[in-house]
Amino acid sequence: MSYPSTLPDLQIPDVTVPQLALRHAGDLGERTALVDATTGDSLTFAQTAAYAERVAAWLAAEGVGKGDRVMIFAPNLIWYPVMFHGIALAGAISTTANALYTGEEIAHQLADSGARTIFTISPFLDRIKEAVAQQPVDRIVVIDGAEGYADLRTILGSEAPAPQVAVDPATDLATLPYSSGTTGLPKGVMLSHRNLVSNVAQCEAIMDEFDENAVVLAVLPFFHIYGLTVLMNLALARGARLVTMPRFDLEGFLGAIAEHKVTRLYVAPPILVALAKHPIVDNYDLSSLRSITSGAAPLDEKLALAVEQRIGVPVRQGFGMTELSPVSHAVPDAKVAQTPAGSVGYAVPNVECRLVDPDSGNDVGPGEPGELWVRGPNVMVGYLGNDKATAETIVEDGWLRTGDIAEVTDEGVYTIVDRLKELIKYKGYQVAPAELEALLLTNPDITDSAVIGVPDTEGGEIPKAFVVRRDGGSLTEDDVMAFVAEHVAPHKKVRQVQFVEAVPKSASGKILRKDLRALEGR
Repeated sequence: MSYPSTLPDLQIPDVTVPQLALRHAGDLGERTALVDATTGDSLTFAQTAAYAERVAAWLAAEGVGKGDRVMIFAPNLIWYPVMFHGIALAGAISTTANALYTGEEIAHQLADSGARTIFTISPFLDRIKEAVAQQPVDRIVVIDGAEGYADLRTILGSEAPAPQVAVDPATDLATLPYSSGTTGLPKGVMLSHRNLVSNVAQCEAIMDEFDENAVVLAVLPFFHIYGLTVLMNLALARGARLVTMPRFDLEGFLGAIAEHKVTRLYVAPPILVALAKHPIVDNYDLSSLRSITSGAAPLDEKLALAVEQRIGVPVRQGFGMTELSPVSHAVPDAKVAQTPAGSVGYAVPNVECRLVDPDSGNDVGPGEPGELWVRGPNVMVGYLGNDKATAETIVEDGWLRTGDIAEVTDEGVYTIVDRLKELIKYKGYQVAPAELEALLLTNPDITDSAVIGVPDTEGGEIPKAFVVRRDGGSLTEDDVMAFVAEHVAPHKKVRQVQFVEAVPKSASGKILRKDLRALEGR
């Protein structure tokens, strides 16, 4: 039994991502498209499109062409869309890397994606050097300049001809972000131009108030598919103004809303905790806000209502995955008032859903919990070089298994009620237990380990490690946490440790995480 979206289907444009996102370069040419909240630097719509073309021309002159992979390792900058769309105009495929990654993590993504070109910034250069020592590349562009490297000023001055590349939106990839999916190590998610274009169009259709008068604050990172699609590409495609922040700090965030008269916010739950509770919020004029949307992690209904009561702005949430480009469920602007804050809203246009009992494999009806399966034009092509994981995630007839348990009402309103998948969500960031477990086992004083997520007021969930010490070893909890912290980005750090005699496992050797959760009283 499938549930088609209750919203009207769309005709998905047969265009590339740059054609959709940069379509206002002509009619809104001299209007500001992007402004840096920190420096005040800005780009018009015309400049954004023209500079993206110069990036494409430079890449083509360097021999980078169709199907080649280019890594972007940078925070939110006004130049991020220029790089992303320049890469796409060259026919190449961007792979966006988490700005918090260590050199080891960058090297893994370089190796797995096959990227041979990197765009980065000078403060990140040490980590890039560490990565390329392990996984060499052909060229590194330091956007803000560094001795011995190409910089953006040189690239934008390139007189090379703009490349003319034939791209099939339905089959050619646009980007390769990394996700842990429902379990396991991070995998390259192959997203086509059609995937991204579809999702921008699906979001456009339900966000009537997201127009050229909107001002959007981009605090969510562009390297994350949420920020890439819903902030960067949707804002450009709608002709809105996008205010970028390279990193979050509460005072800068609140100041940017007040200074730039931000109308739409897209955030993760930890930011809403600050909006609900921090006393300095009252010091800023947030009266320009019209809409707040939460994503990337589950939102508690009481928290949503607390923010709404304090600020006077409705708070809604949506649902998605990197593998869905990412949005599959959201609350339309026209339905905010009548949609419960604890729900994730409606299936977006052109999406149909199933709710499947994970034990029996049978579909369930309205009001009954089941694993959410999704089908639509925004479903990924698959995982790069991993047919097994692809087959486990995209099953018969193109249905993508989300690994989340949901319920739906007769009116088509969905609520996420539980999670099947092992993934930990810390402040909206994905943390794969398997990745941390593999790392822990490289420590000679650890003979076995398991990691689960445990509730945390600030982060939503935090990674907790259950560790079996080597006989006679004197490893401490602090030692374990420090060891992990040396090798991973801050959001992946183990924040609690418990030593155990043995990790509970099934007869086949699978870690019994439910037994570990039982130890936590969950």
